[in-house]
Amino acid sequence: NPKAEAIHDPADVAKADFFTKAVFASAAAWSPNPRNPPLFLDLPFKSGAMQPQIVAKWAANAPLAIIDQFIPNLREYKAIGMDAGTKDQPIAGTVETLDRVLNDYAIEHAYETYDGNHINRVADRLERRVLPFFAANLD
Repeated sequence: NPKAEAIHDPADVAKADFFTKAVFASAAAWSPNPRNPPLFLDLPFKSGAMQPQIVAKWAANAPLAIIDQFIPNLREYKAIGMDAGTKDQPIAGTVETLDRVLNDYAIEHAYETYDGNHINRVADRLERRVLPFFAANLD
């Protein structure tokens, strides 16, 4: 991702497009590096080449890679809800697989797909699905 590699200052992250910000959010969560100022993270690519150790960290934190070890915790949740736009790949495929895994473990949850991508229906989804879901399930 040349856009991400060109950023070396936190202020520039704030100016980046959505998907570049998503790369930095993922890196902050999955490959933080306190020895790599000023962003204190490692990107999974350098000079256009994939960085295998960083890619491995990201893969190890992927929801499908870790879900089985958290099944007891997931059973304790009052409610689990997830959705994805059908045009939001690979997220839609991952969420569909998560739905299958939760069904296999007989964990009650809400799952829905909608015609859309990652960002084009955010306001509608928040108003019509997310906020009512939270209102019904949070004490």
